[in-house]
Amino acid sequence: MKKLLAVLLAAMMLFSLAACGGNNATNGNTDDTTGATDDVVYNVGICQWVQHDALDQATLGFKDALVDILGEDKVKFDEQNASNDSTSCSTIINNFVSNKVDLIMANATPVLQTAAAATTEIPILGTSVTEYGVALEIDDFTGTVGGNISGTSDLAPLDQQAQMIIDLVPDAKNVGIIYCSAEANSVYQVKVVKGYLEGKGIKVTEYPFSDSNDISAVTNAACETSDAIYIPTDNAAASSTGVIDGICRPAKIPVIAGEAGICGGCGIATLSISYYKLGYKTGEMAAKVLTGEADISEMAIEYDEDVVKKYNAEICKELGMTMPEDYVALDAE
Repeated sequence: MKKLLAVLLAAMMLFSLAACGGNNATNGNTDDTTGATDDVVYNVGICQWVQHDALDQATLGFKDALVDILGEDKVKFDEQNASNDSTSCSTIINNFVSNKVDLIMANATPVLQTAAAATTEIPILGTSVTEYGVALEIDDFTGTVGGNISGTSDLAPLDQQAQMIIDLVPDAKNVGIIYCSAEANSVYQVKVVKGYLEGKGIKVTEYPFSDSNDISAVTNAACETSDAIYIPTDNAAASSTGVIDGICRPAKIPVIAGEAGICGGCGIATLSISYYKLGYKTGEMAAKVLTGEADISEMAIEYDEDVVKKYNAEICKELGMTMPEDYVALDAE
């Protein structure tokens, strides 16, 4: 009888241990060689700040990477768009937290900031974020956020972007910079580019706007006093390139852009990365976090080092501008 009780107790203990552990993913048998499981399904929440080409490509690259690495049946995406609205963004992120997703992908700085404030437990990977130290108010940022946050940066060399203005519009004496003052990373880029240009003896005037309703008035003001205009990687501006182009092109004012999506909408040229590749790199990081291959608290922010000089052939032709041979036409990609 005692032996029978001992066997039953041992069986109950084994059952209890088997029922414990795991995350919100469906657990299965572990493959010791990869860290993956044979029937696990990871739940990933994706919040994109607003719809425009650069962010769209980053989301696509992220999803493609996870499907390529884990398999289409191993990951379930809850993809949401905040439509440039902070309240919607907060609701989306809070729903992810309530649903206990396994990982949050924060596409753009406002989403990263919202997610960071909402949870310190669920892994968060940012993408299309220019400077994490600025976005998260980290003094003396060394490249690793720590805690539950990491990701990828869309920062292209700002000094090289500023030099493009000098090279492509050599007669420019006055440069206007259009940007959304509510976007911390835009403010950072403006500071760097302005400092570089002023160091070269060029007068720089800032034309900030608080929301999309101000873009038309701000762009008109910039065109009146500028020989050239610079627009950083700015989500609000990227969503309003039609308005900007409708003012700058008739005024014959060339626009140098911080990324290819803005350049395609209203610019003559950009020094830019591939947002698809950036998103894909973020997806590769996510796969490592989900499978336990990497500890997110130790993951440094990653970059796409493959920057390319690109130009908008249509606008350049209309403005009578010929690009140097080392520039690639956007529509040639």
